[in-house]
Amino acid sequence: MESLSPNFIAYMAGLPKPLDAEGFRDFGVNFYSTFTSSKHQFDQVIVEVNKVVTCGTFIAKHLGEFQGIPPTNKQVEISIMHIDYVENGKILEHWGQGDFQGLMQQLRIMFFPSPKIVTSIFKSIFSKILRISS
Repeated sequence: MESLSPNFIAYMAGLPKPLDAEGFRDFGVNFYSTFTSSKHQFDQVIVEVNKVVTCGTFIAKHLGEFQGIPPTNKQVEISIMHIDYVENGKILEHWGQGDFQGLMQQLRIMFFPSPKIVTSIFKSIFSKILRISS
């Protein structure tokens, strides 16, 4: 928290509203206690005058409850990108994006229709289109 500005604000993809410093800390404590033994591997780090951009992969093990899903003990890897704006040596603004759809797929908690169902859906749609255009 020492590295965050008193006016810190975080915009995290998928969250309904921005987080202040305390909300950001709480989010991090919850997330990192759920996904343990974590590490960030950064493929790119871009530093400008007051901006730091990091792109890479977050790797961790799912050992805690996540959105009502019990631990799977699976290792997960998701793509991440962060943009931090710095003022007076402290982070003023954070923008975070993680591939949470990829995370859900790795935890096997997303529904994927079988090819048979997809074919049936397309046939139904096309037959309706043909009837409408006739």
